[in-house]
Amino acid sequence: MTIGNTILGKYPLFLAPMEDITDPSFRFLCKSYGADFMYTEFISSDGLIRDGRKSVEKLIIYDFERPMGIQLYGHLIDAMVEAALIAEEAKPELIDINFGCPVKKIANRGAGAGMLRNIPLMVKMTEEIVRSVRLPVTVKTRIGWDDSSRNIVEIAEKLQDAGIAGITIHGRTRAQMYKGIADWTLIGEVKNNPRIKIPVIGNGDIDGPVRAKEMFDRYNVDGIMIGRATVGRPWIFREISHYLDTGDLLPEPSVHEKADLALLHLDKSIECKEGKRAIFELRRHLSNYFKGLPDFKETRLRLLTTTEPDEIREIIKEIRDRWGDYRSEDRTSVFGK
Repeated sequence: MTIGNTILGKYPLFLAPMEDITDPSFRFLCKSYGADFMYTEFISSDGLIRDGRKSVEKLIIYDFERPMGIQLYGHLIDAMVEAALIAEEAKPELIDINFGCPVKKIANRGAGAGMLRNIPLMVKMTEEIVRSVRLPVTVKTRIGWDDSSRNIVEIAEKLQDAGIAGITIHGRTRAQMYKGIADWTLIGEVKNNPRIKIPVIGNGDIDGPVRAKEMFDRYNVDGIMIGRATVGRPWIFREISHYLDTGDLLPEPSVHEKADLALLHLDKSIECKEGKRAIFELRRHLSNYFKGLPDFKETRLRLLTTTEPDEIREIIKEIRDRWGDYRSEDRTSVFGK
């Protein structure tokens, strides 16, 4: 698979951009476990053109992360074009447009998945961004706004005509949010549409190696993007790649490995964020690192309520000492199926 000048191989795995989750500290871990392509957390075009501190910080790309994309969202063409030009100066490998975020405060303003209610504007915005920047432009979107408008095949054709270099499709409508089961059949229809010549990346409910291989084999997608299943589980990229290469399932990492990883994640998070924000945003990962340990409730509560880095380190070391060689055999989907 190739996007622009970036060659990604036969079965590329993408880390989905997620607000307050896929920060540089987490991207460091995912890259070390084999993520092929990653993105910044999505960036508001309004925040970027107004020089908002948090938005500007998200533009930082480290050499170890490459290849990297910068993902933007917004509802105004001029603001999105200006933001894309600013993002281009950070020298990512591509600019990605978010037409898929279902969050109410974003979609109801007409940004993110809200664009699915105004396809002409979506296409016009895409054309203007493609025309304005030198980098490849890609799009991430959903299969439609709701069940009465599952029109992704038509949308993908229009976006390809607008000049995009690739498309990522989440197999749910905006109305579904993250509920129900992702419909990959429509992703497959886009990929196997004779008119579509650009790479198609599938997204939704990829929770492990078996599911990933099934989607590659059944729908012939060019790549797979993984979001929620990576949270507190960056080794999922290693598991999937190994299975795709060998057909063998790797054992779940030992608690000792997970604890060392959590300690590294803590240190990296403190490096890249100020004050307690590093701790608060890390909790989403910590609650998953040690999921499934027996008699863990009290320790988990301590881990997720303290705000002192040294205390967190001591708790993680206690976990490592107590459960070090333990390996969970529970491969139940993180999506509850």
